[in-house]
Order: sequence, then C-alpha cells, then structure tokens
Amino acid sequence: MKHFLEAARLLVLDLASTLVFLVLFLLTHNTALAVGVGIAFGVAQIGIQFARGKRIDTMEWLSLFLVVTAGTATLLTHDPRFVLFKPSVIYAIVGCVMLKRGWLNRYLPPIAQTVVPDVAIIVGYAWAGLMFVSAAVNAFVALTCEVTTWAVVMPIYGIVSKVVVFVGGFVVMRLIARRRVRAMPEAEREAVLALDRGAASATG
Repeated sequence: MKHFLEAARLLVLDLASTLVFLVLFLLTHNTALAVGVGIAFGVAQIGIQFARGKRIDTMEWLSLFLVVTAGTATLLTHDPRFVLFKPSVIYAIVGCVMLKRGWLNRYLPPIAQTVVPDVAIIVGYAWAGLMFVSAAVNAFVALTCEVTTWAVVMPIYGIVSKVVVFVGGFVVMRLIARRRVRAMPEAEREAVLALDRGAASATG
C-alpha cells in the first residue's frame, strides 16, 4: 500500500501545477500570469526536493519538462489549452505503466493475493484502460471546449470515474474471493483465512 500511495502522491503533485495555472487563469484571465506562476510552482517542487536531499523521480522530471514546454507554448500562442492538455500525457504514461501484468497484486492483502490474483490482473487492466480513456477525454475537452468547461467537466469526470473503477474492482474481487473461499476444503479454507487474520493483527 505504501508504494501505491506514493504513486498517487506523485500523480497529485504532478497535476498540481496544472491546477495552480487553472485557478489563476479563471480568477485573473491573465494567461501570462497564470503560466508564469504555474511554471514557477513546477520548478519550486523540484527545488524543494533538491533542498531536502530527496531523489528526483523520472516522473517528476517529466512533469517539470511538460510544465515548461506547455507553458511556453501557451505564452507563444496565447492558447491555455496547451497547459490543459498536459494531464493527457500523464494519464497515458500511467496507463502504460499499468499495462504491466499483475501490477495491482502487490498492493492487495495476502488473502486476496492468494485467492484472486487472476481477478486482480483483470482489474489492473481496467485501471490501465481508465487511464487511456481519461487521456482521450481530457484531450477532447481541452481541444474543443472553453477553459471554464474543462474546469467543470474534468474534475467531476476524474473523481467519478476513479471511484467507479475502484469500488467496482473491490466489489468484484471481494465477491469472487468469498465464493472461492467457501468452495475450498475446510483445511485449505482455514489456512487462507489465517492469512487475513495475520494481516489484521499486523496492522492493528
């Protein structure tokens, strides 16, 4: 779970500069100011990492590169959609990472890793699919709609779509796991349930 939360943290931090740009642009309608602060925010994120002596991940360097290039393109063309297109690149990259077979299994409790690893593979692919669809949806909205429309549509879509996939995947794995555990011979069932109890006591 630690690695999963770290990945989520990096994704949030990566999108933060876009959100900073968006808020400033909507409040001031000043493209140069919004882009400048957005770029400064992205540079500051890397600077803070350096100051703390922390390793800069490839994804963070890519984020900075995208902030600068998208911001520069926006300043040259006065078109804020270049900045709004950035999340599509990030979604696509995350989707490619999630295409790795079984990536989700390592984040599951021991009982799920034992009973439904095959189902987790399918759910992992569903997450990858969501990332690619999100990249396409973001690109479409960014290129065809106003900034104010993007600001309303994408946050709602992002939250709802991820909640649906998360809850759906959890429910499917839990239902199938229960059915498989009940169908096991008693000795095997007790051994599997012991994994769950052991994990609970370790975290408690």
